[in-house]
Amino acid sequence: MRRRELLVGSAGLALARPAFAQAWPNRTIRVIVPYTPGAATDAMARLAAQKLQEKLGVTVVVENRPGANGAIGSQAVLQAPADGYTILGSASIHPMARHVMRAAPYDPVTDFIPVARTARGPLVLVMNPRLPQTTIPQVVEAAKREPSKWSFATSSLGAAGHLGSIEFNRMTGANIEIVGYRGSAPALTDVAAGNAQLMFDPVLATLPMIRGGQLRGLGIATAARTPLAPDLPTLAEAGLPGFEFYSWYGVWAARAVPREIVDRLNAAIVEGMREPAVVERLTGLGFEPVAESVDQAERFIAADVARNAELLRIANFEPQ
Repeated sequence: MRRRELLVGSAGLALARPAFAQAWPNRTIRVIVPYTPGAATDAMARLAAQKLQEKLGVTVVVENRPGANGAIGSQAVLQAPADGYTILGSASIHPMARHVMRAAPYDPVTDFIPVARTARGPLVLVMNPRLPQTTIPQVVEAAKREPSKWSFATSSLGAAGHLGSIEFNRMTGANIEIVGYRGSAPALTDVAAGNAQLMFDPVLATLPMIRGGQLRGLGIATAARTPLAPDLPTLAEAGLPGFEFYSWYGVWAARAVPREIVDRLNAAIVEGMREPAVVERLTGLGFEPVAESVDQAERFIAADVARNAELLRIANFEPQ
């Protein structure tokens, strides 16, 4: 009798999960962004939140919780109930946490599951516009001559801009100091003010500041020039062959969230990213939309983390 009761109980649990997932969602979903408002990561998370709200029919709010290289916001997602109502909107930096933080409080690969990648955007190398140098060779020459007068700002350690800065130093031999900030907005502000001299950051934030004269664009990390800024040379044209770097964006959930719910989130985001109006909007900002399954996102992230970890190893980077 005891065994039969256990079997009935197990069957009841097996039936409960699909019923729970079928009733989900029925209240507000929170998308936590672990960085400051106003930059590409925040913008892409808000776009994903908008599409989730439209497709799922519930309110979706975005909360910015910056700090500790993204750890504060990411931990908040893990500490919330694993019911799919609290998810993470971040970028390619998120899976790199254990490679850039000395004591990361979580494993971004085993503790989180990627709900969906949403888009990718190329990096642009920008400089304080009051400096006399106008080309990358001139910058490299000046930085080698007086290294103490040059620094790279980066939105966060492990971000695409940080990795691009490492690759720039590796390819040029310039050995420019890299300084981490709490998000793109304060880093770009410091470059515009002259407190830092250089920065790699995605097109969304950099092109408006280049057009407004707050920054000087030195090059874009793509294979070909972008129609959005045809006068901006590629890094390859500037003497760095094969230099291509993109920041990509996505949504994650705690891995304990039921897979049925993760798949529903994925389906809503993928449907939204495929909308012609969204594709046109993102393309106009210099982004490429991404629409892939959870499993495809996991495979991509595994390969991306391996490549970036090797780049950090080559640079003798020590987690901080």
